[in-house]
Parts: sequence; C-alpha cells; structure tokens
Amino acid sequence: MKRRLIATGAALALAIAFSTWLNQPELAAEDIAPATGASATLEQVTAGEYLTRAGNCGACHSAPGGVPFAGGRRIATPFGDVYSSNLTPDDETGLGRWSEADFYRALHLGQSRDGRLLSPAFPYTSTTKISRADSDAIFAWLRTLPPVAQVPPPSTLEFPYDSALALRVWRALNFRPAKAADIAAMDRGAYLVEALGHCGECHTPRGRLGGLQTASRLMGGPIASLGWDALPIAGPDPAESADRGDAERAALLKTGVSRRGAVSGPMSEVVFHSLQYLRDDDIAAITAYLRAQPLAAPPPAPRVPQVSAETAKAQRREGATIYREHCESCHGGEGQGRPSIYPALAGSRIVNAVSATNALRLTLAGGFPPSTEGNPQPYGMPPFSHQLKREQIAAVLTYIRSAWGNDAPPVSVIEVERQ
Repeated sequence: MKRRLIATGAALALAIAFSTWLNQPELAAEDIAPATGASATLEQVTAGEYLTRAGNCGACHSAPGGVPFAGGRRIATPFGDVYSSNLTPDDETGLGRWSEADFYRALHLGQSRDGRLLSPAFPYTSTTKISRADSDAIFAWLRTLPPVAQVPPPSTLEFPYDSALALRVWRALNFRPAKAADIAAMDRGAYLVEALGHCGECHTPRGRLGGLQTASRLMGGPIASLGWDALPIAGPDPAESADRGDAERAALLKTGVSRRGAVSGPMSEVVFHSLQYLRDDDIAAITAYLRAQPLAAPPPAPRVPQVSAETAKAQRREGATIYREHCESCHGGEGQGRPSIYPALAGSRIVNAVSATNALRLTLAGGFPPSTEGNPQPYGMPPFSHQLKREQIAAVLTYIRSAWGNDAPPVSVIEVERQ
C-alpha cells in the first residue's frame, strides 16, 4: 500500500506539472456547439433509441431490479465504488433540466451540466467520438422516458481519487477530446467500435491509475470491476478463413453463439441488451473493422501461482478421469463440442488464455449465453462448485488446457480458492 501511495503521489506531481502546459484544452467552452432549439422529430427519436441500444447505455444506467435508465447501478473500481447516474427526464435527479448542449458536453468532454468533471467510470474517453447529431438523437429518445425521481448512492472512492484535483490529473494523462474532423473521418465499423460501442473500455487493458493502455489496444485483459477477463478482439480468427471468421464473429455478436463458441459473463449481457438489436449491416461493419485491426502488444501476463511439472502431470491424469465423467457428454471426447450448442474446448480462446479466470468462473458457477431472437433457448453450463472439490476443479482445467492441441499453463488450487 505504501509503495502504491508513493507511486500515485509521483504520478500526481508529474501530471500537475504537465496540466499547465497542456492548458486543459478539453475544458474550452468553444468546443461545445450550441443547442439547436428545434423540437425532436419522430425520426430523431427512433434513431436515438437505436443508438442508445448500440451504446448499451441501459446496462450501466439501470440498477438490478430497478427502473431502466434511472441509474444507481454499482460500478466497482480498484479505487472504490461509483454509481451510475439517472438518465430519465426527472427535473431534480435526472436530465429534466438538461439541454442538448449539456448532454453533448457530458459525452464529448466528460463534464456535467454544472461543469463538474465526471468520473472516468463513465467512458467519455470513447463517447467523446460520438457525433453531435447522434448525441442529440440519444438525448431526444431519453426525454421520452417516464421521469423517475432517484438519486444514486454516493461514491466510495478512496482519497485522493475522490478529489477534483485527481480527476484533472487523470484527464491530463489519459483524455483528449475528439476533433470533429476525426469523428467525421471514421467509417461505420470504427464509429461503432470506438465511439458508440466503446469496446476498448473493456477490451483494452488499463494501467495502475485506470488509464487505457493504448499500446495493447483491443488485446484484452482483466476487467477489475467485474472479476472477468476481456478477450482480445483485434485481428482475424487464426483458425478460420476471413469469410468464415467474419461469419462466426457476426453470429456470436448477434445471437450469443456461433458454430464453435458462445459468449459468457459480461459479454453475455452486452449481447442481450445491445448487440442482438443491431442491424446486420452494422454487425458486418463491426466484424470487418475488428478483423482489419493490427495485433498490438499483449498485456502483461498475470501473476499466478506456479505448478510443478510433477503436480501438473498428476493433475492431467486425474483431470482426464473427471472430464470423462462430467464433461465429455456435452463437450465431446476430443473437446469438439456440438456446433452452436456446446462450445468446443479444443482451440477455445477462453481455454487457451494465459489467465484461467474465465474458465474458472464458468466451471465453478456455470453460465448461460443470452436468450436472443436468433437463439431464444440457449444451452447452459451447470455449476460444478457443489460437485467437485477445489483440487478436482484445478485438475480438470489443467487437463483441458493441455489436451487436443491446447497449450495453456496448469491451474493451481490457489487460483481456484481465489475465485
């Protein structure tokens, strides 16, 4: 903790020195276009609903069991918890007194109506790339929601992360507002991935102070707030041709399942609330854009307890028996799975990831792909935490991660206990 505070203090001091030189261009009032003053049209409201779904706004701005878009969802961070804001048009606690320009200021500059700097838990590092026209359309649709009077709980950010100075420093280090020319130059795929969908907010790793590590852009990494790992999404599928790879990825995004895989964890929620509603041409634009992205440097490998060669050999032997008893009936004797029903384990990116976090969570707690129009009754993974001992979980995953051409590190009992 002491080292962390020293490192944080040094970073703060350095950033403060830079902030004067940078002159905080993101706070310039002239960067905000004036409100149009025109009434919203039906076309604009309809477009706004689609754009809001594309941005998956409701997922974060709806508390579990609460009123949609009324805020209050807990967002855990390594520095404390924050809670999402109320997007309904309530005058006192929501957006009722906001203007189009106020809303665009929040998306583009990360500032509230009163000029207060917003927490970077709100992904304005990506929403800054949303066009003014789309911002106005989203705002127009949000204005059609029933107003709900609800104040989110106060954040529990630790000092100094709860201070305005810390926010200014973080912005100086990690945020530059997008320029109108750059926004206009993005093709549809780039716009959906980088701006509306803000995919990089999860699929790009973060540094110690929570800034996106652009050197590893779209290469995945741990999502500290959720306890899952985001998979790398840049580049083509090395196991498929370009056409087949695009078709597989499109099916995964649109329905939650593909011929060889299925989404799970936080990505299941993204497909359920957002991606399944996108037009096929937008899904195609996303897949084409992601395939074209160059592979960046992978994030640093996680520190995991080491397993000796002798222990790993014993685990694989025991794991093979456990697999035959509990896993083979669904995933097959060669880990081939069943197309669009049970994910293949041979060649699986989750199985072969250096970190076993996602595989552990699915094995212990189970999981379901989302119910979508294209796959309304998904097959799920049952939990095994009540059937298998921790040592058995580690053994069967070690076996799976080394069988049928898979090549991933063995799993220790300590890793299982940490879950």
